[in-house]
Amino acid sequence: MSDLPAVERVDSAAYTVPTDAPEADGTAAWDSTTLVLVTVRCGEATGLGYTYAPPAAAGVVDGLLAGVVTGLSALGVPRANEAMQRAVRNAGLPGIAAEAVSAVDIALWDAKARLLGLPLVDLLGAARDEVPVYGSGGFTTYDEQRQDRQLRGWVAEEGIPRVKIKIAESWGSREARDLRRVARARESIGDSAELYVDANGGYGAKQAVRVAAGLDAAGVTWFEEPVSSDQLAALALVRSRVAADVTAGEYGYTLPYFRQMLGAGAVDCLQADVTRCGGITVWLRVAALALAHGLEISGHCAPYAHAHVAASVPNLRHLEWFHDHVRIERMLFDGGPARHAGSLSVGGAGEPGLGLCLDAARARPFRVG
Repeated sequence: MSDLPAVERVDSAAYTVPTDAPEADGTAAWDSTTLVLVTVRCGEATGLGYTYAPPAAAGVVDGLLAGVVTGLSALGVPRANEAMQRAVRNAGLPGIAAEAVSAVDIALWDAKARLLGLPLVDLLGAARDEVPVYGSGGFTTYDEQRQDRQLRGWVAEEGIPRVKIKIAESWGSREARDLRRVARARESIGDSAELYVDANGGYGAKQAVRVAAGLDAAGVTWFEEPVSSDQLAALALVRSRVAADVTAGEYGYTLPYFRQMLGAGAVDCLQADVTRCGGITVWLRVAALALAHGLEISGHCAPYAHAHVAASVPNLRHLEWFHDHVRIERMLFDGGPARHAGSLSVGGAGEPGLGLCLDAARARPFRVG
């Protein structure tokens, strides 16, 4: 055991990148996004992981997690994950602490794969050659021309056959505009592409059912978080009354959260975010829970962090190609999965680990911690 490589050092940094235009969904607005980066040194390998979280997540990494995983075997990532979850007991796992745990966990898996000289998907075991993606953006702050340009770009120019826009503007108070934007989205992408919507929990249950009738007219097949995912009974009620698949799970920080959502019969497809739920270690367990319930899983945002683990599960539906995160990951990192029209490909003769490398020069202007 003493000859196995150990975790020698854990470091964190935070980068805040302004958006390319004001953005909002049904319940929040923002003009920048922060990525918290973690690097883990293990012998000759350095692993990289990250989460989208406030800079305070870096403080959790430095203050509560780094000392816990330093000295542990670089090959025993589940042991390190369990140690981190125990270490944040009094701080509270859901939220920023879980995001910090996730970033370290991803970095540990990346380091392990690099030590073994394997793309991460080959270490995990590939279940598929391609990872389907859907274009995600369509913010409520976009005017008609910007929304049309983005959607047409994904479908007509880039060959992505499924796209999503935000609705439930201003906590569901602008239903008429929501439905006009959905109808225009259908006009932009034509009849052959799939159209999804995301309410970010902005509607009430009966309101969501009423809105769904208008969504049916536009052929919407994915109704994400029509009501708050904290209200599982309401989510299940909406699911029972609408034609589109009802989906949720992006705010899951612990495994029991997903068990409760599945037990309530609240979703047709489970979402999970590898940068929030506890990292790759826990994301794989969430995918197994979904499979045991006969459901597929969809990766939420952070496409470069998800690509390898998404390719390793048999019940994947797709991965979110989120406008903000695609832009940031392309800006800060070299490498990453290759995209061919509507899918990502990983593994094969690819670089070891996640295949990512921070471009320090490009990242430096955005460093905030």
